[in-house]
Amino acid sequence: MRAHYLQHVPFEGLGSIEQWLNKSGYQISKTRLYEASVLPDPEEIDLLIVMGGPMSANDEDEFPWLIPEKRFIREVVDLGTSVLGICLGAQLIANTFEASVYQNAEKEIGWFPIQGVPSVGNSTFIFPSLATVFHWHGETFDLPAGATLLARSEGCDNQAFQINTSVIGLQFHLETTPKSAYDLLDNCRDELTHSKYIQTETEILSAKAELYVANNKMMGDILSYLTQNRG
Repeated sequence: MRAHYLQHVPFEGLGSIEQWLNKSGYQISKTRLYEASVLPDPEEIDLLIVMGGPMSANDEDEFPWLIPEKRFIREVVDLGTSVLGICLGAQLIANTFEASVYQNAEKEIGWFPIQGVPSVGNSTFIFPSLATVFHWHGETFDLPAGATLLARSEGCDNQAFQINTSVIGLQFHLETTPKSAYDLLDNCRDELTHSKYIQTETEILSAKAELYVANNKMMGDILSYLTQNRG
């Protein structure tokens, strides 16, 4: 089995996802879009993970590789392959389904709760009614046509969605480890302005180990769900 991930900046890697992939027997390949836009044959991968990044899904003039990337994502989705989008990755998936991506009313940076949206039947992944997760985003998206909303928060209506059984997009970062949190802070701490849903660096780094463990477990649960319900 082959998992391929799309990376937009050097400091937003797989985090806890890498350990899950290794334990699950996946071969891991990647496209570092900030270096080159060479993408694999969509039919040769079993799982696609689209990572985050500080740019917008709308920044095609500044980052022209977004155009072939979006086309590639849609080709993979149409094949019924399992696809997970995280933050920018979720916004890119939404955009490939012609949903708008735009500035959210509030930036969310730090550890804040999401609320799972009740689902009819057992056709979607089910989030807890309340869970504290790690956020770092300023944009949001309209829900793609045919998608099911999975989670929301006080600061952002569309926090997670699912398309069919094989595609999930997350605004938040369940893959976060202490190292990846440090990496984001090192590269993006200028975004830590005073706002209702923006924590200080001290607040972000004071998160207990149990919070990382719970987030990483939920990420593993999502990956298990996607790969067991492919197509």
